[in-house]
Order: sequence, then C-alpha cells, then structure tokens
Amino acid sequence: MAKKATLALLFTCFFILLTACSTQDSGSANIEYEETKKMIVDILKTEDGKKALKEVLSDDEFKAQLAIDNTVVTDSIQATLVSDKGKEFWKKAFEDPEFAQSFATSMEEGNQKLMKSLMNDPEYRKKIIELLHDPDLEKELADLLKGNEYREHLKSVISETLESPLYQAKIQEILLKAASEQEKKKEESE
Repeated sequence: MAKKATLALLFTCFFILLTACSTQDSGSANIEYEETKKMIVDILKTEDGKKALKEVLSDDEFKAQLAIDNTVVTDSIQATLVSDKGKEFWKKAFEDPEFAQSFATSMEEGNQKLMKSLMNDPEYRKKIIELLHDPDLEKELADLLKGNEYREHLKSVISETLESPLYQAKIQEILLKAASEQEKKKEESE
C-alpha cells in the first residue's frame, strides 16, 4: 500500500511538471515552469518525497529496467566493446595482472557452468572426440611432447614439485607408512 502511495506521489509530481511545460504562452510558461519546478523540488525535499524516491530507486525491477532500457548505457557499452578506443582500452586493461585476475575470477563460475553444460551436450562431445582423433592433431601433439622445450618445462615442473615442502611431507608420510608395513610383515613372518 505504501508503495502505491509513493508511486502516486511521484507520478503526481511528474504530471504537474509535464502539464506546466506544455503551456503555449512562452512568458507564462516560463513562470509556471519555475513555480512547478520549485514545488516539485519542495515536495521531493519532504520526508515523504525522500522516502518515495528511495523506495522507487531501491526497487530491483525499476533498477533492472533503468539499466536495460537506458540507451545511453547500451550505446556506451557497445561503443566500448566495438570501437577502436574500446579495443585499446581492453588491451591495456588485460595487461594489468590484477584486473585480469579479478576479471577471470568473476567469470569463473559462469565458465564452469558453460563447460559442464557443453560436456553433457552429445554433439559437442562428438566434435571433441573427432578433433582428438584427427591424425594431424595427433602428430602435432606427439611432436610437441617430444620437443626439447616441453621436456625442459616438464623437468622444471618436476623439480619444483619435488622441492615443495607440501609434496616432501607427503612423500615422507608415504615412505614412513611403507616402512612400518614392511616392519609388520617382517615381524609376522618371524
């Protein structure tokens, strides 16, 4: 009920403003416009006016329509994404590691959902299997895996893994467990 009263108050203000602006006599129209403007500003400054504005501006449906219907926002986004200046902006933005990380993080959940839905899509899976069975791709992958650059990379990854304290702790745990099992077997056999 309060929402209806709030909307009625706002519509009344806008109706008065529109009515005052539509007067034909330019001299009296200017005076009426100024009076109407002052009246609307006074109404909006009251507690009821402030409350009405807050309610309308906090309404999720209103915000969504305002953002979607606003041609300035739409045009700005389109210009930013498509124009040469927009391309330069995005190129520079993604050179910043913090921006790239926050962008990737914000997209992560959506990308995961997309990948999961694609994995369940039979047509997509069929195309992936066809791609992986392509003789040219198999040859390229084999050549890549045999290359010195890949071997050096693999060597450095293995070295880093072995030097990791977390991995060393796991290896130590596995070795101690294996040693205790060997000891138990030895005691059982004696």
